[in-house]
Amino acid sequence: MSRSAHPAGPRYADVLPEGHYSPPPADLNALDPKVWARTVTRDEDGVVTVGGIAVTELAERFGTPAYVLDEADFRARARAWRTAFGNDADVFYAGKAFLSRAVVRWLDEEGLNLDVCSGTELATALSAGMPAERIAFHGNNKSTAEIHRAVEAGVGRIVLDSFQEIVRVAHIAQSLGKRQKVQIRITVGVEAHTHEFIATAHEDQKFGIPLAGGQAAEAVRRALQLDGIELIGIHSHIGSQIFDMSGFEVAAHRVVRLLREIRDEHGIELPEIDLGGGLGIAYTSDDDPREPHEIAKALTEIVTRECEAARLRAPRISVEPGRAVVGPTAFTLYEVGTIKPLEGLRTYVSVDGGMSDNIRTALYDAEYSVALVSRVSGAAPMLVRVVGKHCESGDIVVKDAFLPADLAPGDLIAVPATGAYCRSMASNYNHALRPPVVAVADGEARVIVRRETEEDLLRLDVG
Repeated sequence: MSRSAHPAGPRYADVLPEGHYSPPPADLNALDPKVWARTVTRDEDGVVTVGGIAVTELAERFGTPAYVLDEADFRARARAWRTAFGNDADVFYAGKAFLSRAVVRWLDEEGLNLDVCSGTELATALSAGMPAERIAFHGNNKSTAEIHRAVEAGVGRIVLDSFQEIVRVAHIAQSLGKRQKVQIRITVGVEAHTHEFIATAHEDQKFGIPLAGGQAAEAVRRALQLDGIELIGIHSHIGSQIFDMSGFEVAAHRVVRLLREIRDEHGIELPEIDLGGGLGIAYTSDDDPREPHEIAKALTEIVTRECEAARLRAPRISVEPGRAVVGPTAFTLYEVGTIKPLEGLRTYVSVDGGMSDNIRTALYDAEYSVALVSRVSGAAPMLVRVVGKHCESGDIVVKDAFLPADLAPGDLIAVPATGAYCRSMASNYNHALRPPVVAVADGEARVIVRRETEEDLLRLDVG
């Protein structure tokens, strides 16, 4: 197909009810810096570059789909979080967002700690040289083997998620002749104003021990009685992709109230409080996330104010940004395959990936941006739905967006802000091969997680 305009598709106002759409941008070739990695720009030929390398070159060398990660941006964001909280607080990168050995080394070099939530995330961290004492181990159902490995390795803290786990960790630590530092994760009953599946502080869900009904206070009593563990603090995480700080304020108030009750009952002041992560990023131009220094200032002031009111010494604060560090630093590069205008409905643009490399749209109803990156276009905007190649009607990458009406098969398009959770949650649906992660910096590109091959899949099939 030549790069001529497709048959006139529906006007966006005819497809989406008034108030449920944004008008097309004034310039489809512009790249909003809020949603793209910091070194992304267009060269003089109109091709998008990242780290000084054109996406056309990346596609030729590494194929599509591919996750392209701006290493300089990742490092800069990690440093910004470390600097914002200073030496009187701890920043743990949430490895579940995206973890690889290269990322572990970057974190170590930039001074961040690491949060893991499985034995294999722990194995990745240790194999890349992250000091065990700078690792926190999360999870709602840690196996005995995972706990044994974590304690034996000397992780800095284990976050206890249930009454059974309190006893389990204490027993394993004692059998190894160790005293493991722990925090207790509580659910504080806060509405986080986020998607149901990523809200984690209301009572009716699987994480933590409820503050309501005295359960958290009882968990503290039991932890303090066991020789194999040392209770160092309380952990709270209210959800993900959060912009409103009011939820953290309510959570801090309730956590500090528990700290005061612990002091009054047991005569001790726990030295640490972990407020979790979940700070939002910009997926579209409508999102307006806060900068790390603003978040640090707000959280510190909240905890300090609450502790002063309770006449407690302010504990050391920990936070766990994952998405907020890696999310904006990567985009997914696709090649356009087919373009299907549906009269009176919308135009479907199919790419060579889909829900196997980004399940978030189907799972969370997540919204994304998209841009034509292999060239510029002066064509009129066309309302599209970007979809994948899988046998699933819900295989949607970008629900509604604007691309030029002269879009053609073979064009490269990219979806920004896919650094968090996309590769971590990738699958082999329809036996798709999970894409590589390509890190770029200073005109150099290298694979840090290679593309899966047919041999990889067939090697696991022992039938």
